[in-house]
Amino acid sequence: MALMLWLVANSMSGFCGSSFADPEIVVAIRYLKAQGTSHAQLYLYRQDGRLLRELTHDDSGQMVNPAFASDGETIVFTRELGSTTDYWSIEPRGGKLQRLPTAPGWYDAKEKPSFFTNSQDETETNPDVPTEGHNPVTLTAPDGSVQLILRETQDEDDQVDGPGHGKHYEIRAVATGKTTNFADLPGFEGVYEILHNSQDKEQRFLFQPPLKVAFFGLHLNSTDGDTSFALDLTAPRLIRLSPNWAAPIVLPGEPAFLTLAEVRYVQIPHSKKTANCSYIDRWNASFQKVRYSSDTAAICYGASMYRPGMTPAVITVRNFSEGEDP
Repeated sequence: MALMLWLVANSMSGFCGSSFADPEIVVAIRYLKAQGTSHAQLYLYRQDGRLLRELTHDDSGQMVNPAFASDGETIVFTRELGSTTDYWSIEPRGGKLQRLPTAPGWYDAKEKPSFFTNSQDETETNPDVPTEGHNPVTLTAPDGSVQLILRETQDEDDQVDGPGHGKHYEIRAVATGKTTNFADLPGFEGVYEILHNSQDKEQRFLFQPPLKVAFFGLHLNSTDGDTSFALDLTAPRLIRLSPNWAAPIVLPGEPAFLTLAEVRYVQIPHSKKTANCSYIDRWNASFQKVRYSSDTAAICYGASMYRPGMTPAVITVRNFSEGEDP
């Protein structure tokens, strides 16, 4: 699946003279309205989801792709005015809003992303999907505690990527040999392929203890598209990450992850119209979710998280245009 994002991880630790000590996230959010033109503005949140402040109030264009500098003292963003763009900076506390002559070199740096995806070379056989009549796909967790045994049968549900598929997949506890079918796991609706890390197709697990998880994709139908699930390996159980697709984004060194979640057909306030929306969420090791926006109809136009004292200190999620190389 082509994901409408690319990610940047700033490799500098950045814990130098920061004006705050807790992780914060800036999100470009366009709240949709029934009449007139809606505009994306920048909103600053604490990691726990508390809204700290709206940073911009500009209705001349769209404020998109915010990114923290490595020291957390400055946020740079793009203002889109029709077919033209310019660059601005602002402090997290809301001061020193200024237009920049050019974007800083670090702002446009495109390093390899780190998120989980089902993207495959179309010319290759997908190694993450078992095929009927062949040996199952067996995957062992990094700590050796469990094995996932992905198999297909001649059952009708196993013949297509759709709800009910994967009921014969198994999770096996290596120490005890106990095996459980996915169909018997809480939260099972169906799974298809296991997702892999975009930096390493052989990495199919996210282990940042106590978080131990694998991600799966599933096609729903032509109307709802695809969705994705987190398989909690400690419970075990399946957690649907969004009504539609959600891309799990790695937060290195934290027992947590972000998702860029798609939600289709959200009703626009004071209107009978609906829109396809997107949101940034954070999930902890207990799979409790924090959403960095209100639950009204909205579109995420990029986000950036500053994590003092961690490496990388900055993780940035940026939108890109259809067909653009992420």
